[in-house]
Amino acid sequence: MDQSISKNNQPPYGIIAILLIGAFISMLNETLLNVALPSIMKDLNITASTVQWLSTGYMLVNGIMIPSTAFLIQKYSVRRLFLIAISLFSIGTIIAGFSTSFPVLLIARMVQASGSAIMMPLLMNVMLTSFSVEKRGAAMGLFGLVFIFAPAIGPTLSGWLLEHYNWRILFHLVTPIAIIVLLIGFFLLKDKKEKVDLRLDLLSLVLSSIGFGGLLYGFSSAGNKGWDSPQVYLTIGVGTISLVTFILRQFKLEKPMLNFRIYQYPMFALSSAISIVITMAMFSAMLLLPIYVQTIRGISPMRSGLLLLPGAILMGIMSPITGKLFDKFGGRVLAIVGLSITTLTTYFLSKLTLDTSYTQLILIYSGRMFGISMVMMPVMTNGLNQLPARFYPHGTAMNNTLQQVSGAIGSALLVTIMSNRTKTHAKELAASAMKHITEKPTPQALFAMKQHIGTKAMLEGINDSFIVSVFIACIALFLAFFIKRSKQAADPLEVKITETQNVRKIASN
Repeated sequence: MDQSISKNNQPPYGIIAILLIGAFISMLNETLLNVALPSIMKDLNITASTVQWLSTGYMLVNGIMIPSTAFLIQKYSVRRLFLIAISLFSIGTIIAGFSTSFPVLLIARMVQASGSAIMMPLLMNVMLTSFSVEKRGAAMGLFGLVFIFAPAIGPTLSGWLLEHYNWRILFHLVTPIAIIVLLIGFFLLKDKKEKVDLRLDLLSLVLSSIGFGGLLYGFSSAGNKGWDSPQVYLTIGVGTISLVTFILRQFKLEKPMLNFRIYQYPMFALSSAISIVITMAMFSAMLLLPIYVQTIRGISPMRSGLLLLPGAILMGIMSPITGKLFDKFGGRVLAIVGLSITTLTTYFLSKLTLDTSYTQLILIYSGRMFGISMVMMPVMTNGLNQLPARFYPHGTAMNNTLQQVSGAIGSALLVTIMSNRTKTHAKELAASAMKHITEKPTPQALFAMKQHIGTKAMLEGINDSFIVSVFIACIALFLAFFIKRSKQAADPLEVKITETQNVRKIASN
């Protein structure tokens, strides 16, 4: 463990502050570009399927890089990893800000992602090793502020900036902050690490990259291309086979790249299951609400972003408070209350109409974010608390990887449901309309009828998707009743060493 990072001493607040700022801008950047995609399409003269790679490529690099962070955290010091991560992020941001062609912008975006992928697991690992189990909730509440609040304000901030400036301002704004954080980190981070005899298994890295990358790409493409596309089912198939091979190989290695034995700890396994389910449910509002607000209701991107802002602010305020409540009451009560609120508000979102008021949307969405803020970090922290310290890098890498994969699966599932149900409702509405037509309609009336049917069908498709999200949230709520307050388990390796030492003492006597 790094010399300056130990929970037995005073927590390294300086290091944590630097890491928090670095992680904040990297997470903010993840959603900052989403609203700008139409502007980039127009400026660079590219199609929607092409521009989508700016998001898909970023997510793919994250999915490929994150599993290797368990190895990197064990091998290198916090200082070295942080400086590499923020340097990559800064270089990618600078190139993106001055790019004039799509290939250059895509490469820059992927360089950004390679730095961001290291940042979050590194910060989480420092939090875990710096605070005792009893005080960890409040500390992880700050982490939740970055993890949830930064991506949540991204669309609002970018919506405002795009109304006044070119899309490149999104990168130019982040560049000086990233460079300042890099310089602060270079001069202030002083932690050291003893030399560790740890080598990366290249075959594991290849299998992990193909496995997680294939799954992410396959599920991300399913929403646009459909499940019957060879590009979808072949990549998912190859990804699944590679991932299974990767997992089996990890059990055979003495020092695995990503240790799946962490799932022998029941609270960590339970927290992973709940996190996967709640991430899938969370994506329903992130994906479907903007479609409803902008496409069906015709509300501007700026007002759409402002609609999400109160929920983001509420979540940011709640994260530290939730952390302190977790230290006092544990994760079970918070998860049950939070998931009950999340399930109820998701049900309200399944009842959207063409006349649902803007204020009502703000209240429902904000209530949903309030519920989610009581679930994500407490559940994750409770699971990590049970792991022996040696497994922290593996636990953090696993959580971050599963969130990427479950987010992709959730997105694909919900978009597919929305698309299929929209087609079904369109046929039903068209058949119903034809029954009530007594005379041949004019071309204008026929066009207006088609538009109305299309809008109404999409609305019903979105509502159906939200209904599925309600069932997904109910699964998480059911699992939450099995949560118990975690105590750090004994490290099997340390127990074995102690037993060996005791045997030797007895033998020498």
